[in-house]
Amino acid sequence: MRIDSLDVSLIELLTDEPGLGVMECSKRLGVARGTAQNRLNRLHESGVITRIAPHIDPSAMGYPVITFCSLQIQQNFGQTGVAAELAKIPEILEMHTVSGSSDMLVKIVARSTKD
Repeated sequence: MRIDSLDVSLIELLTDEPGLGVMECSKRLGVARGTAQNRLNRLHESGVITRIAPHIDPSAMGYPVITFCSLQIQQNFGQTGVAAELAKIPEILEMHTVSGSSDMLVKIVARSTKD
């Protein structure tokens, strides 16, 4: 899908302020409400925007430490099984498969470095 400068502006606006309504978006972008709504619908339907969610600050919830850990997985377990188990740990925010000497890269929040 091709996106133009209005699409980019709408995406940036909603990235910065996810709770913004369509009417406010249209005012800030200087377009009709219907135009903003149609663009937003098209971006959702095409899969460019998959969700609109608030940005969460882990430090405000008592998790000021963010770290990335690389994992090597014993190959007979497979990444899918390991990922399913890791998904049960609430402090793990993201998991990615990678190439090279590691198998996965995991983004973790913690209350302290000791935690």
